[in-house]
Amino acid sequence: MDLQWLSDPAAWSALAALITLEIVLGVDNVVFISVLAAKLPEHEQDKARRTGIIAAGGMRILLLFAIGWIVTLKAELFTVFGQGFSGKELILLAGGVFLIYKATSEIHHKLEGEQGVGTEKEAVTFAAVIGQVMILDLVFSVDSVITAVGMTQYVAVMVIAVMTSIAVMLFASATIYRFVNDHPSVKMLALAFLLLIGMMLIAEGMGQKVPKGYMYAAMSFSVLVEALNLKSNRKKKIEPVHLHQKIEPESDLVG
Repeated sequence: MDLQWLSDPAAWSALAALITLEIVLGVDNVVFISVLAAKLPEHEQDKARRTGIIAAGGMRILLLFAIGWIVTLKAELFTVFGQGFSGKELILLAGGVFLIYKATSEIHHKLEGEQGVGTEKEAVTFAAVIGQVMILDLVFSVDSVITAVGMTQYVAVMVIAVMTSIAVMLFASATIYRFVNDHPSVKMLALAFLLLIGMMLIAEGMGQKVPKGYMYAAMSFSVLVEALNLKSNRKKKIEPVHLHQKIEPESDLVG
């Protein structure tokens, strides 16, 4: 491995920026995992959380070693009504649509979906949760790898940033996971964030550059307001509402 970057101040600056970027993306992943894994049996939820984070990080590292292919995704493939589309933009569009669909479905299920005995068709498997996490992370990874290439030429710096974010997320994810699932209003806010991220992905897929700082500033303000609300409710001892939960099929409940 090339160690020239150790004596390059620009590489250290890029490393700090990339670690921050990867941790932000890691939080997005943990929120998504928190929503999906809550549907699994309780004994599988922690395993799904850890596996999802490690698998997503591993895929991101593999993509870093395929930088040559990732960069080609920026090339325009075709034009529709004067709007050009590259491989990267098609991936962002597909990811945005997927995220909006999942977030909207979850909001409906938690608030208006039927609460009762689940059907075999509705059953959520461990593999399905990890698969959906990997799909979403592929979208985030393509964008972050292209961003990383523009920030540094050292693959080692990119890999260290990803591995650091994996370690941070594994350490912090349990707390984030419990907090999201223990507070219904926070869960709805997390789903709203996923909708916002989905819209941002679609906008970028359509060639509209959206400054991420604005989006994360709005999300941070929302989190601050919700924290004040939770503190107020705790003082007043107000019980939270109960969202609809997935109930195991009858065959699992009997005997």
